[in-house]
Amino acid sequence: MILFLKLLIAHLLGDFVFQPKSWVKDRKKKKIKSLKLYAHIGVHALLLFLLLEFNIKYIGGILLIIVSHFLIDLGKVYLQKKNTKRILFFVDQALHLLFIGFAFLLYESAAFNFSEVMNQQNLLLIACLIFVTYTSSIIINTIISKWNPVKEKKSEEQSLANAGKYIGFLERLLIFVFIAINQWAGVGFLLAAKSIFRFGDLTASKDRKLTEYVLIGTLLSFGLAILTGLVYSHYGR
Repeated sequence: MILFLKLLIAHLLGDFVFQPKSWVKDRKKKKIKSLKLYAHIGVHALLLFLLLEFNIKYIGGILLIIVSHFLIDLGKVYLQKKNTKRILFFVDQALHLLFIGFAFLLYESAAFNFSEVMNQQNLLLIACLIFVTYTSSIIINTIISKWNPVKEKKSEEQSLANAGKYIGFLERLLIFVFIAINQWAGVGFLLAAKSIFRFGDLTASKDRKLTEYVLIGTLLSFGLAILTGLVYSHYGR
């Protein structure tokens, strides 16, 4: 595991600490002709050698990471458009981590047991995370959709696209984490914070139906997250 952490730290330092914005802009503009792209790869190589103490034993893994990193970054600059910038960022990072995992397995495959990773506790955690995000969102929308008092006409103040969905995701994930680590006070703090933020909107609208709609949605969201957290706390330990 120490080897994986060293490889991960090298990646995090190379991609997020020692990569100026000017380098990113330069390679977006010049692509394969960008000297900053090669400098970026050089920084990664240097960090890997330093953290692995220049041990020649790991040269194969270092080459795998460096070559794959170059090809992934190069592919990204050619594929990236304004509307694909965000998704390509996550795809880019996922691919880098995948090759870091491959490099780790070159040396630690004997010590890595996949069956130990996919144990009951971790499988339950995955199931709970899926339920508390996407599944709960669909359940809540299905229950309260018939009462939606919000008119579909355009208004001067438009909300961000899918903002409510992602706020709900984060809200339930935080509640789940608080319960999983037995910090119930955090749930109360989150409920109080949400009440404060919502108070102004509900007061300004002077709409009783909207207030009831928001209250039902909030209680359902908190209830499902708390229930999921309790299930994991009971069966996941």
